[in-house]
Amino acid sequence: MILRGGLSGLAGGLALGFFLKWIQIVTGLKVYTLLLNVDFVYSNPLPEWVEFVIHLIVAIFIGMGFGFAIEKLRVIGFLKTYGVALLITLPALFLYFPLSMLARKEVPSVFDLEAFGWWGVGHLVFAGVMAGVKRAMKNTS
Repeated sequence: MILRGGLSGLAGGLALGFFLKWIQIVTGLKVYTLLLNVDFVYSNPLPEWVEFVIHLIVAIFIGMGFGFAIEKLRVIGFLKTYGVALLITLPALFLYFPLSMLARKEVPSVFDLEAFGWWGVGHLVFAGVMAGVKRAMKNTS
């Protein structure tokens, strides 16, 4: 239950990271930089891959909570599973604002609605991948 949730979080974290990296390349909006930004916690610059690993660790823990919730609530069906994934992901959507305000690097403004929109779409992708992977693992066991 927890392992499968962690794997679904890992898959969702990879999808979110690659999606926001692509959006940043295409639009120039620094949403990927914002996703990985930890400069307000640790002042020394970290390599991108270390920041990405930190992001994936957080995603794994979110996935573990997701897996636990799915099992404890006895959620059946993809739409309900996706609903739980959305509820668990919703707080991360609003991290956009404090992360933007605390960042020392150049990141989108809290008032940049386009960047916030892409951030939101990315987190919908995260929730969808988590739910899809959880469902796929359930169907193969």
